[in-house]
Amino acid sequence: MKQNIKVAVIGGTGKSGKYLVKELIRQGFHIKLLLRNPDNFSIKSNLVEIVVGNVADYDSVYWLFTDSQAVISTLGLGIPASEPTLFSQSSSNVIKAMKALHIRRYIVTTGLNVDTALDKKSPKVIFATDWMKKNFPISTENKQVEYELLKASNIDWTLVRLPLIEQTDERFETNVSLEDCLGDKISATDLAHFLIEQLFDDTFVRKAPFLSNI
Repeated sequence: MKQNIKVAVIGGTGKSGKYLVKELIRQGFHIKLLLRNPDNFSIKSNLVEIVVGNVADYDSVYWLFTDSQAVISTLGLGIPASEPTLFSQSSSNVIKAMKALHIRRYIVTTGLNVDTALDKKSPKVIFATDWMKKNFPISTENKQVEYELLKASNIDWTLVRLPLIEQTDERFETNVSLEDCLGDKISATDLAHFLIEQLFDDTFVRKAPFLSNI
């Protein structure tokens, strides 16, 4: 099955994206990778096809998705930082290109500050959410807009809400919840495995689970 699917990856050079790319390659997936700066990507593999472009540009996203069967995004603002409205721009372009190319599956990461109707956030998570809203109002609001865009679409999306990402190869016990984030961190390796599992699991289709180590 894995040999028959090509995965388009957005944000593949970020702090969690590089772990995702490494794990996709290890598992034998063919991937297409959107890069603003290809010189920052040092992995050499015949499983990787690079598309140079920007997720805010629709044509770049369209060409990235051509011949792909699923999309995973670990997009962050990057260095230097992109516009704080990048998240809604990205998902708008993703949804449009997926419809045009008849691709169904989209898995994307975001912060724990996004709110949904199912939430029963603990005081600690509510405090973290409010802190983000106060200190990063534009990007925090834009991530909420991204969620609303996904809800309004007809694609099979999963929005994975995350605490602090720990860049480590180690794996730990994880918790997945639609209501609250039980841990303070998530291993980038555990995250990579979870994102890949969602390619073939419909448990969280059109849902926004929290993922954390416990």
